[in-house]
Amino acid sequence: MTVAEIDERNATGSLDGLRVLDFSTTIAGPHCTRMLADVGAEVIKIEPADGETMRIRPPVRNGCSSLFGALNAGKKSLVLDLKLPEAAGVIHHLVKGADILVENFRPGVMRRLKLDYPSLQPLNPRLIYCSISGYGQTGPSAELPAYAPVIHAASGYDMAHLAYQPGRNRPDYCGIYHADVLTGVYAFGAISAALYQRQFSGRGQHIDVSMLESMLTLTPNEVQNAQFEVAPPSRPMFGPVETADGYVMVAIASEKTFQGLVHAAGRPEWVADTRFAKYADRRRHWDELMDGVEEWSRTVTTEKCLDELCAHGVPSSAYRTVAEAMGDPQLVHRGALAEVEDEGGTFKVMNLPFRMSGAKVAAGRRAPALGEHTSVVLDEIGLSEDQMVAVAGKG
Repeated sequence: MTVAEIDERNATGSLDGLRVLDFSTTIAGPHCTRMLADVGAEVIKIEPADGETMRIRPPVRNGCSSLFGALNAGKKSLVLDLKLPEAAGVIHHLVKGADILVENFRPGVMRRLKLDYPSLQPLNPRLIYCSISGYGQTGPSAELPAYAPVIHAASGYDMAHLAYQPGRNRPDYCGIYHADVLTGVYAFGAISAALYQRQFSGRGQHIDVSMLESMLTLTPNEVQNAQFEVAPPSRPMFGPVETADGYVMVAIASEKTFQGLVHAAGRPEWVADTRFAKYADRRRHWDELMDGVEEWSRTVTTEKCLDELCAHGVPSSAYRTVAEAMGDPQLVHRGALAEVEDEGGTFKVMNLPFRMSGAKVAAGRRAPALGEHTSVVLDEIGLSEDQMVAVAGKG
């Protein structure tokens, strides 16, 4: 089932008819709201006159960031200066007809603007208001500034990862923002749950999503190991296995895959070897097991190694670059990449990683120019051109 096939069979998304006011910036909030747009919601992104910060993040082509486009495809852009008193009146009008509001300012910002949940809930009791922040809306750390790399460190994730790097004692540098993407997904799930509940209660609610807590959910083993005494294997269980021309990743997580591995390596007698036969013994002698596997794997190419591993049912892969992964025939088959356009040209973005048999799930085909939909949206609430200019602020 590919995105293209779904598009042909279904005209609507599962959230068609819902309106989202998107006050979010950078990655976590925009990732959440792009997911909402991909499943059919109308998402109105509210930006300052000089644009959201991600509009200048590389890659930039002809003045347009494809990273911004990837996070905001399918949305509308409305320029408002939230510091102007008149802008609050505009937001109040929009809230009355909205279903969802998403913001990821530091806790207290929306309250100072009088756009927090208690201020807006009386205008629309059905409003689902989602706040994303580093540490949550309340508590001793609530108002601390936070970006994904800070949360990685604060959650223990970086030190947990370091524990699997033998011989190293300095945490890794951060270039991939797991906390942002993960928290955006949790926010999307929470909003979906609140929409379901609203069907029966008739009322919206405030959702408080914490990046810190989101990151901790990535370490289920480590959360348990932190509470109890667990002897680690002498060598991390999942790591690169050297071949004649590179490395492969092999994941041995069951008796079946263990037996497949030793047969692929030409050592079937290890199934009964007292060092490896039982899981607990295998963990203690993991170094010996993997050294033995590499005696075989170093004699064959990566391609040949993978052929043997796959033939024996062993989960494995070559180490690929993102560019190589994007060319995977499996992704092509599933229609995993969509082409999006903006004023700088076209580029590819990831579609959502799920398909629905009864609804359209696909990235919007266009990323909005700054303020592209300001006049259309504000015309709905009866503002004149002069009033539109006034509430947009400078620029």
